[in-house]
Amino acid sequence: MPVGTQKDYYATLGVSREAKPEEIRKAYRRLARKYHPDVNPGNKAAEEKFKQLSEAYEILGDAKKRQVYDQYGFYSDNIPPGGPPPGATAGAGAPDVDFSGFDFSNFDNVDTETEKRGGFGAGFRDVFSQLFNRSGQREEEEGPQKGSDIEYQMHLGFWDAIRGTQVRITVGRQETCPTCKGTGSAGGAPVTCTACGGTGKVTRQAGTMRFTVTCPQCGGRGRTQRPCHTCGGSGFVRKPESFEVRIPPGVDTGSRVRVPGKGNAGVQGGAAGDLYIVTEVDPHPIFERKGDNIYVKVPVTVTEAALGAKVEVPTLLGPSTIKIPPGTQSGQKLRLREKGAPSLRGNARGDQFVEVQVVVPRVGDERTKEILRELARLNPEDPRQELKKYI
Repeated sequence: MPVGTQKDYYATLGVSREAKPEEIRKAYRRLARKYHPDVNPGNKAAEEKFKQLSEAYEILGDAKKRQVYDQYGFYSDNIPPGGPPPGATAGAGAPDVDFSGFDFSNFDNVDTETEKRGGFGAGFRDVFSQLFNRSGQREEEEGPQKGSDIEYQMHLGFWDAIRGTQVRITVGRQETCPTCKGTGSAGGAPVTCTACGGTGKVTRQAGTMRFTVTCPQCGGRGRTQRPCHTCGGSGFVRKPESFEVRIPPGVDTGSRVRVPGKGNAGVQGGAAGDLYIVTEVDPHPIFERKGDNIYVKVPVTVTEAALGAKVEVPTLLGPSTIKIPPGTQSGQKLRLREKGAPSLRGNARGDQFVEVQVVVPRVGDERTKEILRELARLNPEDPRQELKKYI
């Protein structure tokens, strides 16, 4: 990402600056589904909006990147959380920093508590030295790089998630440009870089701090090749690809299924990134899922609860018989082992918990009322005895 690009990522996702990570994730998923290029084929505005959402989530969805963005108003891989200390001298290839308007006079007197709260201290000085080390090594680190990963939102029915399924999807992926072979260049003589005017450096400002950094467009060389007419100089072209993916049994809302090599193309011959399918599963009318366990409520009569009984209950694997012990109370849970959802972590299954709900009959005839009165006389138990201590 270009250094110093000042964009309001919070506004892009429609969240406040105090938003929690879960709020940010939900906002991104909601908007990504709305503006995804596969949902809006041929809509350039939607495609651009989707790119902006992805860029915003890349920063705000990462705690460390968000910290840098909140502090400076932009994000760069060259700026670690905490920022630069005073008096730092850039080495070869490192950015020059102008701290005009920034008071560091009491820097050496800052106590440990201040440093813990995000202030300046010895640890702050250490991370800034790492900034210069990384900057000076940038060109050495260039070479084949793995492509970026892609997230794909998939809606599944309850039973497809439990049993697993095979789905054909179409994903818009970045592929290496066939014209320039990924170089981004149309060939010919180099031209002066338009971003830095040939100097190899650009200036960014964040509040009172000014950064002079290596030009991200030309890499500090001051000259660039003419951009490829097919990809516009990016080295990539966007192309939809359709293929079958297997969703394993047991996925739930929020599960991430990895499809290796189906992400964006790599840089300079690097491997392609991966595709991550994020699932959203419909609820079931009677089964409630919590992790790998399944919960279901089963009504029983007063007689069944009092005397005990064997009742048939539904499970994910079909009908199963469960024993209701004598004296079972309403709300009591009984366990059916390994009758729950398949686990993604192995061959085991979760358990099913049956919550007993005692159904009291409606009494209309005198004979039944007399029988119940006789039952009360024979069993004079007071269920509210414990409460009387507090009355």
